[in-house]
Amino acid sequence: MEMTERKQKILAAVVESYIRTGEPVGSKNLLNELDISVSSATIRNEMADLAEMGYLEQPHTSAGRVPTTLGYRYYIDKLMNRLEPSEADRKSIEKSVAAGRGDPEQLLEKAGEVIAKLTGCAAVSTMPTGDKATVRRAEIVPVGSRTAMIVLLTSAGTLKSKACRSDMPITPHTVERFYNVCSSQFIGKPLEEIGTVMLQTLVASLGEHALEMSPFFVTLADLANDALSSDVLLEGQSNLFNHRELGNNVIELMEFLRKGDPIAKLMSGVKDIDIKIGSENEYKQLANSSVIISHYDVNGSRSGALGIIGPTRLNYAKLIPYMQFVSSLVGNMLSETIED
Repeated sequence: MEMTERKQKILAAVVESYIRTGEPVGSKNLLNELDISVSSATIRNEMADLAEMGYLEQPHTSAGRVPTTLGYRYYIDKLMNRLEPSEADRKSIEKSVAAGRGDPEQLLEKAGEVIAKLTGCAAVSTMPTGDKATVRRAEIVPVGSRTAMIVLLTSAGTLKSKACRSDMPITPHTVERFYNVCSSQFIGKPLEEIGTVMLQTLVASLGEHALEMSPFFVTLADLANDALSSDVLLEGQSNLFNHRELGNNVIELMEFLRKGDPIAKLMSGVKDIDIKIGSENEYKQLANSSVIISHYDVNGSRSGALGIIGPTRLNYAKLIPYMQFVSSLVGNMLSETIED
């Protein structure tokens, strides 16, 4: 059966009406929405054909039709007119996200809050990954006579810090030695190369200062290892309770969101924008949900992602461009953070 232009218009109208109202769409509902002069009976026949083709389904015998996963997919890929953010919306979003500028985790938390509020969905984001990242900057901040904070910034925008205690007093000479060693041994070094073998060689080269300096560089190596993994941040999970379409699946979905590994895997795709609808998702907990993931780049390299999880009845035409705008904004701000 051929997907004619008329069928396309009817499918688009059904999808958009259902997204807007949440109610199954009947042929009479579409008469005023379509710019084609046909009878209610003709529309009904075309909708029956679309159902036979797998694009629509009838939830109840006497009810209208609703889109299937295939119907949503065809609509997104071929029929949807994107609704780009207005200039006012762009400025408002940028102002809200910029409140976290300067700290990657705070920036992503703000972005997640904005997305959750904007979409009414659960927002997920991943911190910049350390994959192929290098040490951009390392800092030592004395906070006591024998205690210091070690801070690591990577080329991917990841910022990690950890307290470290030394058995010896921390003096200005200690701080100077730390920076000298970092400059020659750590700055520009790929994170994946900072391990036990490198540390053993480094400590051996410190001579009489090995006891004094070892704790700081062991801590720095720990931070580098932490930065290799991607932390998952969640915002707006309670929004899921507002979507009646999710029904009893909400609790299962909430439990799924608390498991970091599946979400991190979900967010690690290679596409700029990735949309999975209902049964397209590989996890059974997402069988009644849609996932929109938009990846961000830091200094031209793929680094992390922002995403939303909600019902399949989403305003894709609006949310996809908005997600891309926010992820681009986050990538730009993270790149600026690294340059500063």
